[in-house]
Amino acid sequence: MKKIIVFLESICLLISLCACGQKQRVGTDQATLIVGVDDSFVPMGFQSDSGRLTGFDIDLAKAVGKKIHRKMVFQTIDWSMKETELRNRTIDLIWNGYTKTPERAAKVYFSQPYLRNQQVVVVKQTDKITQLSQLRDKNVGVQSSSTGYEDLMQQPHILKQFIRNQTPIQYDNIQNGMMDLKAGRIQGFLIDRVFAEYYLKHDRSQDRFKILVTPYHSESFAVGLRKDDYRLQKQINQALQQLKKTGQLQKLSYYWFGKDISQ
Repeated sequence: MKKIIVFLESICLLISLCACGQKQRVGTDQATLIVGVDDSFVPMGFQSDSGRLTGFDIDLAKAVGKKIHRKMVFQTIDWSMKETELRNRTIDLIWNGYTKTPERAAKVYFSQPYLRNQQVVVVKQTDKITQLSQLRDKNVGVQSSSTGYEDLMQQPHILKQFIRNQTPIQYDNIQNGMMDLKAGRIQGFLIDRVFAEYYLKHDRSQDRFKILVTPYHSESFAVGLRKDDYRLQKQINQALQQLKKTGQLQKLSYYWFGKDISQ
């Protein structure tokens, strides 16, 4: 009789554990997603004057989170370590003006593109620089591990050949590069057009700078995921498609950029 009771108790315990496991799997569908961001990338994701994290990508990620019933938690990371952070699972998504490139596609799984971008060079008006060749033997800055840095190094005939020692000055974030440009320590800063236009529009000294368009190929921003996150990629793609269909994606673009550069 004792053996029967023990057997029945074991069966009950097994059923209970299975039920708990099933609840855990259901709960996981509603879990938090950790989004890695560079909080100096105006206007994609940045700290406002009040210290609140804001920006186009922040708003878009939250909108997608609502669609897929996942809570988005934003974590500031060293942008040069973004793929490592993703691989080590300290973050779940790279979502902060992350350009889709063949090199990056070898490391991460991308969502569908949602925004267009281009690399430009910001210069001071007083330097009277109107074309890239006038940056010959001058100091040019770029953010480390950015698409601008990759373009600069992979297509040296466009800009790298002109700059001093053919070596750019690298910055860990965009703000530091702009500070050096203002101070005259560099004469050009290669950055994303979305940042350049927004920054100069809202900066009090906007009339001191100008934007030089470059012949680098246009870019597409997308969300970076781990290689095995097929289901999550499908969910994010469906959410992006829905936001575009309802016009919410375009509305966010007009709010942050004054025009529709979504795709």
